[in-house]
Amino acid sequence: GEICAFKIHGQEMPFEAVVLNKTSGEGRLRAKSPIDCELQKEYTFIIQAYDCGSGPGGTNWKKSHKAVVHIQVKDVNEFSPAFKESVYKTTVTEGKIYDSILQVEAIDEDCSPQYSQICNYEIVTTDVPFAIDRNGNIRNTEKLNYDKQHQYEIMVTAFDCGQKHATEDVLVRVNVKPVCKPGWQDWNKRIEYKPGAGSIPLFPSIHLETCDGPVSSIHTTIELQTNYIGKGCDRETYSEKSLQKLCGASSGAIDLLPSPSATANWTAGLLVDNNDMIFKFDGKQGAKIPDGIVPKNLTDQFTITLWMKHGPSPGLRAEKETILCNSDKTGESMNRHHYALYVHNCRLVFLLRKDFDQADTFRPAEFHWKLDQICDKEWHYYVVNVEFPVVTLYMDGTTYEPYLVTNDWPIHPSHIAMQLTVGACWQGGEVTKPRFAQYFHGSLASLTIRPGKIESQKVISCLQACKEGLDINSLESLGQGIKYHFNPSQSVLVMEGDDIENINQALRKVSYINSRQFPTAGVRRLKVSSKVQCFGEDVCISIPDIDAYVMVFQANEPKITISGMDHFARPAAQFESERGVLLLPDIRIVSTVTKMEHPVDLKEHDRANKPVVLEEMLHNLDFCDILVIGAELDPEQECLELDHVELQGKHLDATNSTAGYSIYGVDSMHNYEQVLRQIRYRNWYTSATFDRKFRVKCSELNGRYTSNEFNLEVNILHSSNSNLMDHVNHMIVQPQFLQSVHHPEGSISAVHNSVVPSVATVVIIICVSILIFIITLGVYRIRTAHQHSSADSDGSKENEMDWDDSALTITVNPMEKYEKPHQTEEESEEEDLEDEEEDTTSAESDESEEEEEEEEEEEVIIQKEDRQNAARQEQLEWD
Repeated sequence: GEICAFKIHGQEMPFEAVVLNKTSGEGRLRAKSPIDCELQKEYTFIIQAYDCGSGPGGTNWKKSHKAVVHIQVKDVNEFSPAFKESVYKTTVTEGKIYDSILQVEAIDEDCSPQYSQICNYEIVTTDVPFAIDRNGNIRNTEKLNYDKQHQYEIMVTAFDCGQKHATEDVLVRVNVKPVCKPGWQDWNKRIEYKPGAGSIPLFPSIHLETCDGPVSSIHTTIELQTNYIGKGCDRETYSEKSLQKLCGASSGAIDLLPSPSATANWTAGLLVDNNDMIFKFDGKQGAKIPDGIVPKNLTDQFTITLWMKHGPSPGLRAEKETILCNSDKTGESMNRHHYALYVHNCRLVFLLRKDFDQADTFRPAEFHWKLDQICDKEWHYYVVNVEFPVVTLYMDGTTYEPYLVTNDWPIHPSHIAMQLTVGACWQGGEVTKPRFAQYFHGSLASLTIRPGKIESQKVISCLQACKEGLDINSLESLGQGIKYHFNPSQSVLVMEGDDIENINQALRKVSYINSRQFPTAGVRRLKVSSKVQCFGEDVCISIPDIDAYVMVFQANEPKITISGMDHFARPAAQFESERGVLLLPDIRIVSTVTKMEHPVDLKEHDRANKPVVLEEMLHNLDFCDILVIGAELDPEQECLELDHVELQGKHLDATNSTAGYSIYGVDSMHNYEQVLRQIRYRNWYTSATFDRKFRVKCSELNGRYTSNEFNLEVNILHSSNSNLMDHVNHMIVQPQFLQSVHHPEGSISAVHNSVVPSVATVVIIICVSILIFIITLGVYRIRTAHQHSSADSDGSKENEMDWDDSALTITVNPMEKYEKPHQTEEESEEEDLEDEEEDTTSAESDESEEEEEEEEEEEVIIQKEDRQNAARQEQLEWD
């Protein structure tokens, strides 16, 4: 029969079967809706065929047997590959070739293996040292370098097997890290230090990288290398005398290597380092100390101090190298050394031969010290303290006893003079011609000898103290378990601990400090070395040293200015008094530094007109000299004086000579002002002196900074001038510079006064007024007497002036010009008043004339006045 239908058995199959030919039973299987391979790749179901049945209603259908239908859905490449991650990141270490740095992965949602599998990956970014394989593994094609490039960013795409590529490429970020090297990180090689900055941290951000090594403890040494700065480090560059005064040393030290000067010229021929007064001896030089500088016979107690830098001597058996030697000046067969300090084969030897006395016995004579520092070519401070028979050496503040002491007989007395020398020993005997021998090779500074005194440990430590060094900020905040130790000069710091983070924090607190107001500019090298111990490891990590440096800038140069009253006059009686006259009652010492305002904001063309600000600063001085200009002081009649009570409580001392007065010592400008204001000038025979000139000059740092030269002129006001009064028996005492009220034409006042104080001016005016009244009265009486006895006056011309005892005592000024005997009293009085004004004005306006001009004018006036007196005596006759 015919086939009328097909029936599919299964749950919601998306298929249906339709009959195409009932007779043949042909049918078609078709989808009822779109088929998606990604949802279901295949279907399996049962199908049966049905005939048309029997009966009028088509009932009683018959069905065929069941047939199984299996359908596979064919895929279409409709989806593109997509990466699982939006960004891929990784970190690699430089210097390695990796098989695989990172794997990227893409997926495709197609259902068939042909279109769902990723068949290829590709790096889109060009010129990168990376490659990728079919599985997405990225590798580097060359060794990466952290210094060259820290990070790489590359774009990668994927292809399915249908060669459809991903719609979006993926970013791969590769970070390059340096090879882990154990060591200190995050520190600066250059540390800048400005004067006055106090204490600045050296490594504020430092930390130690151990590369995960099993570190159990760390030992770190920080060393500040300053051996090439000054005398081993930045010390005060004051003179040795000033430093000893500052440190509280006993007075009386004798400087054997002073700065060359008129009074200390024996060092003038030596090689000198001008900055620190360091004397260099090249094995060809020696200096003779003049007689009288050091006492001939030292007592059983004295001290020798010096700075010395000395290296190994050339040759197998080196000669003695003399530092200080006192030997016979001349002698036919003797060449005796009385005492000497010398270096021999890197040993320091002190020789002391005592003079013969009642006890003719062996005594200690040579004291030997063997120290490595004597020949290490570094600066060291040596103090030889003699307390016979015990001699102690202090080197850099540490005590050393001699390792060898040899005895010798005392020296027998003789009348041969002795010669003290530095840098070589004088050989006066046993040679045809006296000469130097045993020359020193090296550098010396601050060589002093102090007879009769021995220094204390405190003073010795102060004298060699460094003004720069290492420091630790806030010791109390150091981590627990940190041990630290400084050397005496604070140039080496050792730290030890078992916790790396505590060591890091401790090292961040290490700082550099320089307490000098004007430090020595330049580089200070810095070295940090570390040793690490590990837990049970045979091989532990090695920490490289740090090599850095501190750059100390130049301090602003101060300008020291001395000011005050530079010209004054006083009556002679004040100079002749017991206290004399204060020279510098209002002296003022001020120091200023020049600073620029906002130099960063200035343009190139504005640099020539930088705004300058003068800022006053306070600092110490180390000497002030008051020098006499012109002839030196005559000790028989004049001197400069200072009560030494003024120096008490100050770090000051003073020396006096005919050339002036010198105050020295490290102290404040205020204390120097106080002392200078108390210096007095006395002159107990003022008749031959009319003025004195002085010059004041001050210094800081042994002449490194000097003040202006302040000049002072002092005039002595005489009550009378005997040279102008040869023909006058009696004279009213009147102030100098205000003599007659009328001068001969072409002459000026004999002596010029300078800045006359206002009180003195009032006194002078009153005196002149009285003088004018007396002269007027005298002239009136002269003219009256002349009228009554003109005949007598024609017959006799007396050489002396006769006085009437009943009349007043009258003074005639020898400088008055009596040219017009017939003028009226009114005219004479008017002229006298005019001359008074002229004389006063002349005295005030001519205050700056020089002393030589004054003396010449005095001689002219005296000669003219002698002629005038003779003429007047012919015309005048007294009643």
